[in-house]
Amino acid sequence: MIEMQGYVDHIIFQNSNNGYTVMEVVADEEEITCVGMCPGLTEGENIHATGEYTEHPVYGKQFKISEYRIVAPTDRDSVLRYLASGAVKGIGAALALRIVKKFGDDTFRIVEEEPERLAEIKGISLRKAREIAEQMESKKDLRDALVFLQQYGISNTLAIRIYDTYGPEMYGILKENPYRLADDINGIGFRLADEIASKVGIHADSDFRIRSGIMYTLLNALGEGHCYLPTELLKERAATLLGVSREAVGVQMNNLAMDKKLIVRDDCAYAAAFFYAEMNCAGMLLDRSIPMMSASLYATMEKGLREHVENLALSLGMELDELQLQAVLTCIRNGLIILSGGPGTGKTATINLIIKYFEEENLDICLAAPTGRAAKRMTEATGFEAKTIHRLLELNSALSDETARRVSFERNEENPIDADIIIIDEMSMVDIQLFQALLKAVQPGTRLMLVGDVDQLPSVGPGQVLSDLIKSKCFPTVILERIFRQAEKSDIVVNAHRINKGQPITMDNKSRDFFMLERSDTNVIYKHMIQLIQDKLPKYVNATFMDIQVLTPMRKGPLGCETLNGILQKYLNPPHVSKKEYVAGETVFRLGDKVMQIKNNYQLEWEIVSRYGIPIDRGQGIFNGDMGRIVEINESASNLVVEFDEHRRVTYPYSILDELELSYAITIHKSQGSEYPAVILPLLTGPRMLFNRNLLYTAITRAKGCVTILGSSNTVLGMIDNVSENQRYTGLCRRILEMYSMEE
Repeated sequence: MIEMQGYVDHIIFQNSNNGYTVMEVVADEEEITCVGMCPGLTEGENIHATGEYTEHPVYGKQFKISEYRIVAPTDRDSVLRYLASGAVKGIGAALALRIVKKFGDDTFRIVEEEPERLAEIKGISLRKAREIAEQMESKKDLRDALVFLQQYGISNTLAIRIYDTYGPEMYGILKENPYRLADDINGIGFRLADEIASKVGIHADSDFRIRSGIMYTLLNALGEGHCYLPTELLKERAATLLGVSREAVGVQMNNLAMDKKLIVRDDCAYAAAFFYAEMNCAGMLLDRSIPMMSASLYATMEKGLREHVENLALSLGMELDELQLQAVLTCIRNGLIILSGGPGTGKTATINLIIKYFEEENLDICLAAPTGRAAKRMTEATGFEAKTIHRLLELNSALSDETARRVSFERNEENPIDADIIIIDEMSMVDIQLFQALLKAVQPGTRLMLVGDVDQLPSVGPGQVLSDLIKSKCFPTVILERIFRQAEKSDIVVNAHRINKGQPITMDNKSRDFFMLERSDTNVIYKHMIQLIQDKLPKYVNATFMDIQVLTPMRKGPLGCETLNGILQKYLNPPHVSKKEYVAGETVFRLGDKVMQIKNNYQLEWEIVSRYGIPIDRGQGIFNGDMGRIVEINESASNLVVEFDEHRRVTYPYSILDELELSYAITIHKSQGSEYPAVILPLLTGPRMLFNRNLLYTAITRAKGCVTILGSSNTVLGMIDNVSENQRYTGLCRRILEMYSMEE
């Protein structure tokens, strides 16, 4: 590592969110371009930095800062430079010169110890002198805090968050209970807090440490899709993580329960927020499932309603079966209805019929789905505008870094959605937190129709809402089963249903839309995958090669999406002198690349511009699984622009490119809610827990026009036989049954 000391002459770029800074630093009369995380740094500051020189492919030699500290200016020139830089509000170049001319090298001591003497200078009142001293003191406190926190391995970015959260109290908090940081500050988890605690000297069996470890274990469980963990499993996992006894974990679980941070019911341990999320959903479902007409009234109207719906179906040219008819009648009669069914069973046709009926009744209809792609599909299928659920609920745009993990919406119980009927598609993707937010915004008296395929993979977030609702048997539910004649012509549909029933499928390549190419060598699979995407499939399904999607069960390995993306980028979007690119970590982002957002970011702003470049719509929020194309790379501004569905354009500073990844190949989990003209599935070998029926079924049903499997037919048949889906610990069904038994 190389050390350097100098002053910040000019800041070229600084990200206000994470402090990533590009600047010119003068050291030993040499001007050096420096880059690194330097939040709060201003022009004129003196710094002592540690790092190394790197060669940027575009900008040349740079000093990459790994650590730095601000050092107080000592001589007359450095004091003048600092004060004249604008670092202290209210002091410009002329006033800085007068101050330094008066006090010379003693300026900083005067400001810190005798600030009232600044009033001796023309243009500075006693009040202004105090304000200058307060600013200098606060900057000194922050500098001291950064230096103090650096000894615990805390980056300057997090150090500023810690100081902003606690102020001078942080010293006591770090020495007594550094685990508070994991609770209070976004970006600090148990692992980092535990490292700090170890350096501070907190014992491994500290009560604070065990409590924090328990909550961290539950947080990890949420990432696996669980809403709770069985108490014994929680004890086992937490004890292993912390290296303490299960008894010690049990004692602190009781203490957390007394503090109402942990809820234990029937040997199920919840983080409080998720227990109450299930409870709230159960209660709101009860309120919103009230019938819209009495049994006697419906009995008198049923015959007429049935005939009217049948006539509507005829006017739409729709082949109507009894279950579809029951779905429409059930929706007319009830406040809440669930509609499920596999591909080709007529869910979309049923939705269209329901829309047609309520449109004739002059009722306001809202359509929504969890993702932009799913909403776009819904719009195309119905002719009605469909929004993402986040847009329907109007994501709150006033989010700070700290509130970003506590998402709020403008639409809620006090400001409900203004509609008579709300239809939500792809409900299998909706997790318990989003479902709670949705129900809060649906006022009793508004019909709510929940549509989805219960056999799809469950949501990425915690819960399995659709499955729990159907399992409870407390709500009117219609599950469509008949495959319609048009769908019967598709082997994608037929095979999907056979897979779902555990039946073997035919892979003799006599199909028009379902192909099995037996290959055992990964290099051969790469070669044929590229041929299919570039040459064969685009013409076959009338799409561009960028519309063809590779889906894989895995992230790692020769046929995992990480390896495949590198290979596919090389051939589908090769480097060219006309294509700008930027290297972030191990990923090359190139103009024209397919990319995907891999975490929810509620603060990223998007805009839709007209062909004349005029913004016609704006909003906030880009979500896990959203896919787009890189349309601009701006080297001077250190950012790139991605265009997502619905022509939403988002500017990504280079500093947050860890939220994007290439998406020529994606995991099957990430494909939920999407539909592609053609899908390629490389299936050779992999972990049994991933190579199961549920995953194969989901992958097959993502294809609209063609499925091509490259790999082993034995692997495919093995997946059909493998029903070992990962169990999810969710309690929504139980909460619903409890609520309904109390009501009765």
